[in-house]
Amino acid sequence: MIFGPLRWAIRTVLALVLLLVAYVGITFVQIWLTGRVHSTRRADAILVFGTAELNGRPSAELAARLGTALALYDAHRAPWIAVTGGNRPGDVYTEAGVSATWLEARGVPASRIIVGGGDDTWQNVSSVAPRLRARHLTTVLTVTDPFHEDRAMANASSQGLTPYPDPVAHAPSSGPGLWRYYLKETIAVSVGRVVGYGLLSTWSRSLHLPFAAGGL
Repeated sequence: MIFGPLRWAIRTVLALVLLLVAYVGITFVQIWLTGRVHSTRRADAILVFGTAELNGRPSAELAARLGTALALYDAHRAPWIAVTGGNRPGDVYTEAGVSATWLEARGVPASRIIVGGGDDTWQNVSSVAPRLRARHLTTVLTVTDPFHEDRAMANASSQGLTPYPDPVAHAPSSGPGLWRYYLKETIAVSVGRVVGYGLLSTWSRSLHLPFAAGGL
């Protein structure tokens, strides 16, 4: 009689573990598949998620995202570009400011660029979403690395925008260490879907969790 409740408890724990593993596994597959989708739709704006800048110059990862955004803009897929990303302690420039300068130097009018900020994915979106909505711009082409595309779109959708995926086709971040980014994104999306991405942003900042703006 003593072992009956114990067996039941063990089976319950095992069932919960299997459900958790299945949930995380499905989340990973969805993240991987989303990063392989390239929308052909037009939108109101292009939303570029920030990542590291190097003393006023875009890093290779940021330059790849900006190149993708510029190609979409030149192809008349959207008439506006929203750039995001803040700066780290000691930095003189912001990711969004560097991005705007890069785009302007390549022919995008400053009047067509919305400059935001933000230290993580949620803040990236919240820094530009009110200004997009104020201009009645609600559909966006989300430009970021493939592993970050799912979370980027989820954050945009959670803040009232309608996102379409346009990840970087040949991201510099691909390579032997790419699995770390997918692992981090799988954890972030798994948690964010349960607690909400806004709360995930609050937790990541207060606990210094590595869920950075661009997934890098």
